[in-house]
Amino acid sequence: MSVETLPDELLDFPFSWRGDQLPDEIEVLRKEPVKRVRTIAGDKAWLVSSHALCRQVLEDRRFSLKDTSAPGVPRQYALTIPPEVVNNMGNITGAGLRKAVLKALNPKAPGLVEWMRSNAAELIDGLMAEGAPADLRGQFADPYSAGMHCHILGIPKADAPRLMRSLDIAFMNSACPVSGAKLNWDRDIAYMVERLDDPATTGLMAELAALREDPEYAHLTDEMLATVGVTMFGAGVISTAGFLTMALVSLMQHPELTAELLADRGRIPAAVDELLRINLSIGDGLPRLALEDVTLGEVEVKKGELVLVLVEGANFDPDAFTDPHKVDLARENNTAHLSFGGGQHYCPATALGKKHAEIALETLLEKMPDFRLAVPVEQLVWRTGFMKRIPERLPVMW
Repeated sequence: MSVETLPDELLDFPFSWRGDQLPDEIEVLRKEPVKRVRTIAGDKAWLVSSHALCRQVLEDRRFSLKDTSAPGVPRQYALTIPPEVVNNMGNITGAGLRKAVLKALNPKAPGLVEWMRSNAAELIDGLMAEGAPADLRGQFADPYSAGMHCHILGIPKADAPRLMRSLDIAFMNSACPVSGAKLNWDRDIAYMVERLDDPATTGLMAELAALREDPEYAHLTDEMLATVGVTMFGAGVISTAGFLTMALVSLMQHPELTAELLADRGRIPAAVDELLRINLSIGDGLPRLALEDVTLGEVEVKKGELVLVLVEGANFDPDAFTDPHKVDLARENNTAHLSFGGGQHYCPATALGKKHAEIALETLLEKMPDFRLAVPVEQLVWRTGFMKRIPERLPVMW
């Protein structure tokens, strides 16, 4: 669809589920960076699409993430997790667990980088042994991300598939509540509670289990501790696997970038930030609820209204990034993207996510330097859901 002007009536958002091309509407929104839209849930919201205004929303505490789960407020889509879990990092901080969680998410944790290198190499070797075509998502990005989070949590990697089964529903976009969501949540919480009592458990879950003996943490229930494990696995796997999958799509869409990285592997860290900037896997807006009347650009956002931060709009904003559609490893401000959010809800796993991607790309380029799509990009089947504008499969040859 070619879009020259946007209609005055409410736009339906999101615009497109394809992750290989920027929706046409985004360029038109440059003239109206705060635009009224209708969400999947049928509610009205303000869609914010310029880099400056997106940052303003993310950094202004008058725009709340926690309150987007309150009863009766406008929603982007129906909740598929308990309302109290929406502000997960805030809950972790309030419970006194922030230090333990940040320690677990540190890529400099002993042995973590070595584990990632070994696991990435093992997965690539395995799919190459099976022969082309291979599915770089199902055989590499997903298990690599799931395995890393199992390692951090200290739970068996063999249990990753049972936890992965929940993610399709946990990160589903639906206008109405999904009955299977609570079943998945209860099952995964029960699993993590069992890990708290399992002497074989290591990593973060073992550290959380040990806190039960500390009188200072007597206020924490097993379910609260298990929630940390469930949410870290779910949010962590879906975001890292989603980005890595789309980074691979972008590399195959930009063979000149792959050639640059093959010539100089030292540029991979810069490439990761640039690939994060052009990443289109998020799909939705980052939701915030206005706690009071706030002027946003030329719009007066009223208390109680829903605001959606359009990350891909910010990351392709020509006022923030010169020639934004060009993939430029020498871009001076390539870390200014908003792919990890911003403000008080800036992703605490940023450094880990970048290192995860760096090692994956380095391993892939070393072992499979001429990988390419086995089908035209137009034939990829795209999944839908928050942080999941990614292909069902990513078939490649080499």
